[in-house]
Amino acid sequence: MLDGEKRIIQDAVKGEASAFGLLYDHYQPQIYRFVVIKVGRREDAEDLTHHVFLSAWKNIGSYEEVGHPFSSWLYQIARNLVIDHYRAKRQEVGLQEAEEANLLGHAPSSEADMEQSLAMEKVARAIRLLSPLHQDVVIMRFVEELTVKEVGTTLKKSEGAVKVLQHRAIQKLKELLLS
Repeated sequence: MLDGEKRIIQDAVKGEASAFGLLYDHYQPQIYRFVVIKVGRREDAEDLTHHVFLSAWKNIGSYEEVGHPFSSWLYQIARNLVIDHYRAKRQEVGLQEAEEANLLGHAPSSEADMEQSLAMEKVARAIRLLSPLHQDVVIMRFVEELTVKEVGTTLKKSEGAVKVLQHRAIQKLKELLLS
């Protein structure tokens, strides 16, 4: 959370571009990471992330604080745009693009680094084989480190439903990683 975020959000709602700029600077890396893992191609992720914040800027005036983190609102926008992207493109996600975006770690310089890089690559491939909803839960919980409540808010699911989805996603990941 950003220091003084509540006040910054209030200022952004009033139309202050500098306040929205602070929100953008703080949340852009998280939203980009979420989107690039979902779509795989850096160019698409950059474009979609741009559209997330453009949409947020256009709709910030209607944003209302209802006890959920501001990031949940941004993740909802991102998730909807990713869904629209897939409806329009119907493409398969490419792991190579995520690696090029340096999201799976730094270039391996030792044998241990190489092993870790290969393990991360295997996990990334397995995540992409999950259903979109399970992907969202895994990415938000374990990559973005959102709470169960924050994930629930973003996905419009109860905390219990998120826990069940998380459990099923982990079980499926285990199956995929052990096969």
